[in-house]
Amino acid sequence: MIASQRHATRVAELVTQRRSFVRATVVRAQCPTSARPGDAAIVLPDGSIEGFVGGQCAEESVRTAALGALDSAESVLLRILPGDGDEFPETQGAVTVVNPCLSGGAIEVFLEPSVPAARIVVVGHTPIAEALAQFGAQLGFSMDPGDDVADVNGATAVLIASHGRDEEDMIRAALDAGVQLVGLVASRTRGRAVIDSLGLTDDERSRVRSPVGVDIGARTAEEIAVSILAEVVRSIRVDGLTSAPSSTDEPPPSTAIDPVCGMTVTVVADTPHLHHDGADYWFCNPGCRTRHAEELGVA
Repeated sequence: MIASQRHATRVAELVTQRRSFVRATVVRAQCPTSARPGDAAIVLPDGSIEGFVGGQCAEESVRTAALGALDSAESVLLRILPGDGDEFPETQGAVTVVNPCLSGGAIEVFLEPSVPAARIVVVGHTPIAEALAQFGAQLGFSMDPGDDVADVNGATAVLIASHGRDEEDMIRAALDAGVQLVGLVASRTRGRAVIDSLGLTDDERSRVRSPVGVDIGARTAEEIAVSILAEVVRSIRVDGLTSAPSSTDEPPPSTAIDPVCGMTVTVVADTPHLHHDGADYWFCNPGCRTRHAEELGVA
């Protein structure tokens, strides 16, 4: 009970911090295995694991699969088998890995990625800005006001509906922050004049859209907001728009192949490692490292 409460508290904390993670829960265990149904862990983007989902070999399989689920943002059922995989038939939404280092049991782990909602920064205090904030929240976006140039950091899109106030400064700040969609609410003529005044590069110019929004013949503030959000949704779902990089973002860990058992290993701080004759080797567990060291004649 204490462990589950601690797990729930940690999940809530990560959600509040807008951090990505994967919830890993053991849903089936076939003895002999150290994991039990209900065991759970959190896998972070750097590959670190908080909690328990089995021994070191099973944990390595969970780590690698969880990072894949985080990249695709899709849940998956991970089946970890010690043999040839006959026990579990292949089905859609499930991935089977053979882990020859297991003690003989098999486990199934449900991996559920949690990715923060796209963060949309709205600049302005106009009827259109208010409608954007209201409708965007209903679509599941994290709608944040853009009252300062620092507010654009880490945004998926910046929508400027301020009717001439601070437009140039916010466009420049969003571009410098790496935001890939900067939408300016303005007439075609005025929007072109604002953009031309900034002396943008071709790449920067391609990231600024004015007038922003899908052409649906919108007239009211609410209709204009709907058209703008439609363009944001299309950019995310069709064009693959992602959030601008943040100063706190870390590159994902690299992977390697265990030369003994052939498993894919995610390289983190405590991954068993061996350096020999100018080459680096990474292992799923200390046993594989010891065996390979013996094969190489390394003490």
